[in-house]
Order: sequence, then structure tokens, then C-alpha cells
Amino acid sequence: MSSTIKRSLENNSHHRRSVAASLVQGVYTLERDRRQNRQGPQALAPPWWQFFNFRLNQLLIDNHDLSYFGAIYEFNFQYPYQNYLGQRPPQYVIAFRGTINKPGNREQDFKLNLHCIINNLHNSTRFQIGLESVREIVYRVGPENVWLAGHSLGSSIALVIGRQMVKHTQKFHLETYLFNPPFTSPPIERIKNEKLKLGLRLANSVLTAGLAAAANYAGASHSPKDHKKNDPFIALSSWIPYLFINPDDPICSEYVGYFQHREDMESIGAGKIGRLATKHSIGSIFSGNNCEAFHLIPCAYLSVNLSACKSFKEAHGIHQWWRQDLEFKYKLYQYK
Repeated sequence: MSSTIKRSLENNSHHRRSVAASLVQGVYTLERDRRQNRQGPQALAPPWWQFFNFRLNQLLIDNHDLSYFGAIYEFNFQYPYQNYLGQRPPQYVIAFRGTINKPGNREQDFKLNLHCIINNLHNSTRFQIGLESVREIVYRVGPENVWLAGHSLGSSIALVIGRQMVKHTQKFHLETYLFNPPFTSPPIERIKNEKLKLGLRLANSVLTAGLAAAANYAGASHSPKDHKKNDPFIALSSWIPYLFINPDDPICSEYVGYFQHREDMESIGAGKIGRLATKHSIGSIFSGNNCEAFHLIPCAYLSVNLSACKSFKEAHGIHQWWRQDLEFKYKLYQYK
């Protein structure tokens, strides 16, 4: 990592991305230190936050396996702090790690992955612990002073917490960095045939929109005007998290198609179907969870890593996101 990253978290996308990714890596390393009983000078985790002038404020511990799944970092300078560009770093960053496929972590982490698949992450203890920690800090210092960050499973936790803060906690909008967030759908984006890809997405949108319309009609108790007013998807459209996607990673690659397909549906005159399908997933409809899938969001600053990857591990890993030699495609998607 270049020493220029250390320049007071200036308002530069590479620097901010690198800081967020490194603090997430700090959580992974904290858990590995715990498992291998590395303490004091032998611990490998502290440089991941100390390099950026943060200190470890609190560990987030899973009460089932006692693993460290998250951490709260506090900026280690007098606050409020401004760098030479007049930009201010976050006072606190709450970061969440993803799955560790090792003995001692594998069982509980895979259970959380199952929660994601069945659209039930909000009932997990990790989500509840994370949400309460975020609420306490936001109420104390204000949402403008707090970042959320997560990778893989951890980005799912950060995403659902960020959504909750918008919908149910006085509409707080937290700056949020989501690395390789899971999208529980077949990875259509990896299909090379563009016509086949478009056809599959179109068929899926028509099916999803039809099922959603039927479910909404069957459960309707308000007028269409009231339904629109209370639509959580519309409420969420004012929150724009940062999504970092690698198209070679089947776990997250469908986010690329999810946003692009919405624009494609508008261009062919099927915008109404596209907008309705965007707000739901088939799994969430059948789960009965208010027809709202945890991985769906209205808006995002989407950053796609176009650099070649040699393996799934490289395409899905957190380590790619602090590299300076990445080739990116950026786009802001907004739900209207």
C-alpha cells in the first residue's frame, strides 16, 4: 500500500476505499489472532488500523462461538479534524468481516450464510449486536461522523443495518462501503451471450413482477397512494451506498446486471415491470417477509473491478480493493 494513502483520508475514492477495506481486513486479522492466540507484539491486526490513525474502540463478538465478527474503530486525532483539503474523516467506522472457512469459524459463519440465502439475516444475533452498536454511536455523534464497511457476509450485515437506519431510525444515512456483497440469485452476469443474458433477465423480471403484484394485491389494505407513500424501497432511494463488485465473483456479480437491467427495461418501454421487479426477489416473495429481499437496494455508487483475476479467491477477496493498479468502471445508479 502506498504511503500516500495516509494523507489524512483526503476526499479521494482510492484513499477512502483503501481505508474502508483495510479496516475490514483488520477484523479478519483480529479473529485469526484470537484463534491462534497471538497477543501483544505477536498480534498481526493492529497495523491495519494504526496505519490510518485509528484505534480499536470495541470488538463485536458472536455470542454463539465467541468469534470476532466486527470491530468499532475510532479516529485517533482530536475531533473535529480536517485535512489540508478541508475534508473530514469519519469519527467512527464499524466494520464487519465475511466468512472464514476454518475450523472454529466455519460452522457459525455458514449458518449466517444460510440466513442470507433464506432472507432471514435480520433475525441473527450478529445483526442485532451490530445494529445496537451502530445505533448507540450514531445517536451519540451523529450519522455524518460514522461509516459502515463490510466484506462478503459482513457486507450483508452492513447493508441491512444501513437500510434499518434509513427506514426505522429517523432516516439516518450512513456512508457505507460494501465489498463483494452477496446477491442470492443465479449469476446470470457471467453468461457471455448477451441475447441469452437479456432474455433470462427479462423472463425473470416478468415473473418476479407478476408474483409481486399478486402478493401485493392479496395483502393490500391501503390505497395505491398510501402504498406508494409507505413503500420502503422509495424511502431507501435517498441512501446511496458504495458497492464494489468483481464480475468474476459469482457471489456478487449479479449486482452489475441488477442495476443495468433496470435501465435496459426503461429503454424498451418496460420500465414499470422493471421497477416492480427491482423491488423484490422471488425468494423474498415466497418467504413472506413483506416481499423485501435483503440484498436489493434502490441506488448505489457502483465500482466494478475490470482487472483480470486468476481465481475465485482473488476475485472475491478483500485484498483486491486497496490495490492502486485496478482498472475500474464507475457508475451512479439512482431509483426514480
